[in-house]
Amino acid sequence: TAMAAAVAMAPGGGGGGGDFSDLREIKKQLLSVAERSRERGLQHSGKWAAELAFALEPLPLSELLPPPALTEEDARDLDAYTLAKSYFDLKEYDRAAYFLRGCKSQKAYFLYMYSRYLSGEKKKDDETVDSLGPLEKGQVKNEALRELRVELSKKHKARELDGFGLYLYGVVLRKLDLVKEAIDVFVEAAHVLPLHWGAWLELCNLITDKEMLKFLSLPDTWMKEFFLAHIYTELQLIEEALQKYQSLIDAGFSKSTYIISQIAVAYHNIRDIDKALSIFNELRKQDPYRIENMDTFSNLLYVRSMKPELSYLAHNLCEIDKYRVETCCVIGNYYSLRSQHEKAALYFQRALKLNPRYLGAWTLMGHEYMEMKNTSAAIQAYRHAIEVNKRDYRAWYGLGQTYEILKMPFYCLYYYRRAHQLRPNDSRMLVALGECYEKLNQLVEAKKCYMRAYAVGDVEKMALVKLSKLHEQLNESEQAAQCYLKYIQDIYSCGEIVENLEISTAFRYLAQYYFKCKLWDESSACAQKCCAFNDTREEGKALLRQIAQLRNQGEASSTDVPAPLFLPASLSANNTPTRRVSPLNLSSVTP
Repeated sequence: TAMAAAVAMAPGGGGGGGDFSDLREIKKQLLSVAERSRERGLQHSGKWAAELAFALEPLPLSELLPPPALTEEDARDLDAYTLAKSYFDLKEYDRAAYFLRGCKSQKAYFLYMYSRYLSGEKKKDDETVDSLGPLEKGQVKNEALRELRVELSKKHKARELDGFGLYLYGVVLRKLDLVKEAIDVFVEAAHVLPLHWGAWLELCNLITDKEMLKFLSLPDTWMKEFFLAHIYTELQLIEEALQKYQSLIDAGFSKSTYIISQIAVAYHNIRDIDKALSIFNELRKQDPYRIENMDTFSNLLYVRSMKPELSYLAHNLCEIDKYRVETCCVIGNYYSLRSQHEKAALYFQRALKLNPRYLGAWTLMGHEYMEMKNTSAAIQAYRHAIEVNKRDYRAWYGLGQTYEILKMPFYCLYYYRRAHQLRPNDSRMLVALGECYEKLNQLVEAKKCYMRAYAVGDVEKMALVKLSKLHEQLNESEQAAQCYLKYIQDIYSCGEIVENLEISTAFRYLAQYYFKCKLWDESSACAQKCCAFNDTREEGKALLRQIAQLRNQGEASSTDVPAPLFLPASLSANNTPTRRVSPLNLSSVTP
């Protein structure tokens, strides 16, 4: 069918893997796994499946699946399971585990192990919140993990674990930092029970680069498409991710709020802010009480300095649920935008008390401590963020900035490099790297960084100025003039005036350069431009006087000095005839 073809055409879609021809069958599978996840207390996986199922057409009564038949073991454990599940839902995990001792059926055994795991996690979190402010290093461990690992590995060797059991075993291994073993177990879980989103999501968090992804043998199922789209977003391979999501929408999931939110996050990651904002606004119309991803939405509003919108969002989320991590982050962002950094840090700390593993808050708190000039606290916060997620480029970048303030360029270099590896096409990382190399007097490396930053599309329009100044230092006046000229063309062509401009510097340099080349017309055009800026006004006037003097003495414009560049006509003073020159092509000199 056309839908299946659309997915098969997507890169890595593979006809078999991305077969969405029978959406009714997929809907049945989703409803069934949502129910099975809920029975085992796996609320997030259940919610994911239910949200996705909701995006598909409803099934007629005749097609709804009957509940699965009970086995002899299930019947024996039914009473204990029913009682324990009610305790489990009330978060009385030890009590639930107590009544499930000795249960043999798959469902009851899973709930028994999962209750013990969650009991340990809850105690660990309570301990963390009680004893330590979020900035102390949490040395608290989940005590149950080792026993659980021993018991689960016995079952695993005997091949007695179902898909959910394998998932739990993987989680236990990951918590014990046995990453390689955990990945193998999660892959096995995905093969045994491909519909359980939890196992796929765990894999997403453990795979750190595209190479690792290549070596995984994943089951050929439609779920793999969702997994790949998700992991591409995580690995900053946004083009591929957006392609995947588009093919999923074409396959029939156009109403899925999960996919819409993921697309918004993807646009946020490539800093296409307008696109991301419009998708988030659309998402809020469809799902007005949604709290997930609203912290990302607030980051966008923050970057755009949209105070009223951010204020509205913060109040709105506060009414829905005050004690959600995302809500605290949105409020933190709101205070940060109002430059109330102590208050902002307080809300990020509150978010971390609610969930110490919440990545965004660590990074944002680091930024606040930077604003408050508390570098040691900032460093600790960023380090926590990296512990939670090694791929958080903002934390690596933040660490680079803190060490820059501490005047430790070697450390800086290391952290900026890591940030650059995660975001190879982000000009901010490249400019930061260039500045580092400059401080370490490695000027050739610095030049490469600035050229590359210019080539990938310089966000802050600083790369060319830095490059020009480097050329100046190295007495390469011609290249310096070229870069300044390109910079001026860039600034004037982009229309909007960017802050902290160095246009006056550029005009001053060019005026002096043309003066040295004895090109009086060009020089006086630039000098007149200098007069428009406070910091170069006097020099501009002085230069104009000198030019007038020399002209009066009858010294003609030079023709024997090679002058490779001229001001674009649009920028020159109206009365000065200048020769046009095609814009200089710098893209050819990228390293």
